[in-house]
Amino acid sequence: MKRNIITLPGDGIGRTVLDETIRVLDKAGFEAEYIEGDIGWEFWKSEGNPLPDRTIELLEKHKIGLFGAITSKPKDEATAELDPSLKDKGYIYSSPIVGLRQHFNLDVCIRPCHTYKGNPLNFIRRGKGEAIEEPLVDVVIFRQNTEGLYGGVEWTNPPDQVYEALATHPRFIKNFKHVPKEELSVSTRIFTKKATERILRAAFGYAEKYGYKNVTVCEKPNVIRETSGMMYKLAQEIQRTDYPGIELWNTNIDAQMMWLTKNPEIYGVIVAGNMFGDIVSDGFAGLIGGLGFACSANLGEDVAVFEPTHGSAPKYADFETSIVNPIAMIESACMMLDHIGEYDIAKKIRKSVSTVIEEGKVKTYDMMKMAGKPDVTDNGAASTSQMADAIIANL
Repeated sequence: MKRNIITLPGDGIGRTVLDETIRVLDKAGFEAEYIEGDIGWEFWKSEGNPLPDRTIELLEKHKIGLFGAITSKPKDEATAELDPSLKDKGYIYSSPIVGLRQHFNLDVCIRPCHTYKGNPLNFIRRGKGEAIEEPLVDVVIFRQNTEGLYGGVEWTNPPDQVYEALATHPRFIKNFKHVPKEELSVSTRIFTKKATERILRAAFGYAEKYGYKNVTVCEKPNVIRETSGMMYKLAQEIQRTDYPGIELWNTNIDAQMMWLTKNPEIYGVIVAGNMFGDIVSDGFAGLIGGLGFACSANLGEDVAVFEPTHGSAPKYADFETSIVNPIAMIESACMMLDHIGEYDIAKKIRKSVSTVIEEGKVKTYDMMKMAGKPDVTDNGAASTSQMADAIIANL
């Protein structure tokens, strides 16, 4: 069956890596009709909305999206770039990818971080007797995608009813009551039992399906006692009743960031709230080569959107020859293929990516440890399209 896939190029390098990925998908035999959706900074500037309703309607109809990258800027900078006809009309910028996650309740985010054999960017460490070790990293991070600090419930100079509610808490009275209300900014961290249980069950289910021996809750329950504490307590109940054969580990996010460079090979599935999941997934991505290799899936009950975790990298977007690494986008498309049951095509593409990396004949500038400048292709680095060509040649 020919699929309808909504493509969301977004900003900066998003279109480039998405176009190259579609080329790989076509050559691998995936048959699809690609329908482009409007999203990103240009639509914010011209319409006051980086996620137009027409794009929401496309995803509501077709259910599957491939997303490139997005540019987001602080509140004042975003307002300054609005079309003059839209200024002072109450438009407030918010990230369209966050908007997609919340609108479609794409609450389960999966971010695999797997070592590619032969990648010159793989993490190495010093072992006993001056030995150099290259541990195999095979970690899958499950990030709760819609709640926590990214939930968007926040204020500067909070309204009276919010201030009065905060003032009922003894710690607020002790530490902040003396602060003038107009000098306060408040961001909330809200966890719900339903969403927390869903991400935990997704993590344990994945571990069981793919043979991982442990699930680690990576939060901060010793300090953030209510929200992190609820996640760990629910994890204990789920592990005890439904997954007794899988070990449950508990780490604090700060300690985890230290341990991931000491013994990354011992971890399997990691589950965390929104902010800490974002942090730990970038940390593990650094061990497998950086964001050029970091893919992700955003899954809801009906809609799914697949994206690399890198940003729009605007400084590279205007290069005459694109130099960015397309592998994260290509691997994100493989996650999409898995999601819709096209396992053989996904396997074929992943094998080709692995072959290109292991052979080492074609490397993008990051793999050659070069600074990202326009002349890197003159010095032996592959362009974005040349990396895609190599992957296609190995299919």
